[in-house]
Amino acid sequence: MTAVQHQLSTEAQQFNWLVNQFAGNTPEVIDAIAVSADGLLIAMSNKLDRNNADRLAAITSAVISLAHGAGKVYELGEPNKVIIDLDGGYVLVSSISAGATLGVLATRQANLGNLAYEMAVFANRAGEIISPQLIEELKSSIAGTG
Repeated sequence: MTAVQHQLSTEAQQFNWLVNQFAGNTPEVIDAIAVSADGLLIAMSNKLDRNNADRLAAITSAVISLAHGAGKVYELGEPNKVIIDLDGGYVLVSSISAGATLGVLATRQANLGNLAYEMAVFANRAGEIISPQLIEELKSSIAGTG
């Protein structure tokens, strides 16, 4: 039985390329993923396996949800970035748009200022192409790989 493979749109290919470029070219980034507002994986860097990508997607979704809740409860507004500082590195989470969030694993040697800047640049680039239709296409393409 052969699965039907659909050709990704130019925008979906560009979004996946942006995630891979971010993960591959940003100093001290280990891996990166993107999740939809409903917490589903929509893109992952090439060197990340699917199980770990799904795990990071769940963490990213939970973290951004908690940040949104804190912003609302304390009337502090929308979250920009969330940084989890761990002994061996960092987990960083940042909104790309209203419909998507970026999750990043970085080494302990990462310069957080530079990384935050690169995440903002990524969000600006990706935000120009992301749409509800693109998010649905990306979710469908990822669902077919798991």
